[in-house]
This record gives sequence, structure tokens and C-alpha cells, in this order.
Amino acid sequence: MRNTIKKHIHFLPGPDDITACSTFFFIRARATKFTDGARYGITATKRTFKLAVNRNRAKRLLRDWIRFCETKLCPDLDYIFIARHGILDATRAQGRTALKKALHHIKKLNDTKNANN
Repeated sequence: MRNTIKKHIHFLPGPDDITACSTFFFIRARATKFTDGARYGITATKRTFKLAVNRNRAKRLLRDWIRFCETKLCPDLDYIFIARHGILDATRAQGRTALKKALHHIKKLNDTKNANN
């Protein structure tokens, strides 16, 4: 899956965003306007990671974890993954487990939100 979000306006938080946290990352999800499946965007800010090497490593780890869990992404949501400083100390297994839990949490919240509407 290579359907990424690139425009700055799509990264801005909205009032209807569903969120999930981990020590490694923060996820925001919102309903998509496109029909070709889930899209995602990744950010690793200079404020969090002073060195470009660390920013690139954080994004690389997140991309790997997303590829591993892409079947868990809801096709009707867009996801924004924000790297946190703890990601640099995470192992591949820890990250994949944390991402699975966070995506399950978002799916559950999305299902309850859709059931209430």
C-alpha cells in the first residue's frame, strides 16, 4: 500500500478526529473522502528529533510497522502517524504490537461512532 497523504491541510487536526496513543507514536484518524482505501501520513518533527538521522529512522520504523499492519487499517479512514521520542528505543516487535493495539482501538471507536449515527 502506497497511498500516502502529502498535503499540509490534510495533516491539520479536526474536531471529529479519533485518536490513539502509544509511547512510540500518536495516531489521528478521520473519515476519508476517497474510495480507494485507507491513506496515511507520517510526521517526525524537528522539535521532537533534533537530528535528521533520528527523524528519518522514526519515519522508517513507522512505515515498516504500517506495512506489517496494513490489513488492520479501516478503508474508510485517513490516518496521521506522529512519531514520539520513545520510538528510537523500540524494537520491531514492540512497535508492531503497539500499532496493532492502537489500530484496534481506533477501529472500535470508529465502529461505535458509526453505530451512534
